Amino acid sequence: MPEDLAAAPKVELHLHLEGAIPLATLWSLIVKYGGDSDVPNPDALVDRLRYRDFPHFIDTWWWMTGYVRSYEDYELVATSVAEDLARQNIIYAEASFSPTDFARHGMTPQGIARAIRRGLDRVTATQVVLNCDLVRDTGPERAGETLHAILDVAAETDIRGITIGGSEHAYPPELFAQVYARAAGAGLRLTAHAGEAAGPESVRGALDALSVERIGHGVRTVEDPELLARVVAEQIPLEVCPTSNLRTGVVADWDDHPVGALLAAGAYVTISSDDPTFFHSSVAADLAEVATRYGADPQRLTQAAVAASWMSSTEKERTAARITSWWEGR
Repeated sequence: MPEDLAAAPKVELHLHLEGAIPLATLWSLIVKYGGDSDVPNPDALVDRLRYRDFPHFIDTWWWMTGYVRSYEDYELVATSVAEDLARQNIIYAEASFSPTDFARHGMTPQGIARAIRRGLDRVTATQVVLNCDLVRDTGPERAGETLHAILDVAAETDIRGITIGGSEHAYPPELFAQVYARAAGAGLRLTAHAGEAAGPESVRGALDALSVERIGHGVRTVEDPELLARVVAEQIPLEVCPTSNLRTGVVADWDDHPVGALLAAGAYVTISSDDPTFFHSSVAADLAEVATRYGADPQRLTQAAVAASWMSSTEKERTAARITSWWEGR
């Protein structure tokens, strides 16, 4: 990781809170609940977080959810994630959380959101706002119930938007049109995972059926020239997570990664790490890789993320000025 990018102020728009649990914290939770025979030590935990393909990643995610069982655990997770973001000089992040994945432990979306905010507020060196992942795999009815629940606490916990992650093929965007319309009517901002495990039709559905403002991932947009032209013309921000795509097998290797084609076409690209613990990734490393391979300017990519964020206009001005000041003074 180049030293200047490690030290540079950075912004991340696509971060799963539970997928960003630092390894030491995840290991402490595993120990707390009696351990795992497949993970006898922290080194084995690193090996556990490797995947054959996207379904294997989803299976591993479900395994992880077994070790976050209480509001106290969520507070710990939130604090440790925020501390890690501050360590990386990520000054603003939008972290999604997936409450229905943890309902089996008796926790409510409202209780989870409050626990997360308590944990985040212990760290003042970074600003973290929340997106609620409605979890497409639970279906539109359950997604609607989750939305109803989080609207009760959105203001007090700084939930600014929604997304849907999970199995794109089985649960396409169109199923969630009414839920997204309700969220928009309530003042929440809209993004959705699309064009990751599923193809261009998923991106088109997110744009047309859900009226999203951004696309989570969106890398498979390049497979449809007409859609690519639309995304470029409308300057729809894409939350691209390059290393994530490699780790889940969505893309075979860096030489095949669509981010170069997206940049060359003039698409609105931002860079995020997605699930940094699960993918052994970071914003700085991905910015460095994209800069080296495709000639992209890391400062411009960071400022693009600021502009596409859910920040207020005042927050954007302040954050953009801080980034500019750092790059001019280095």
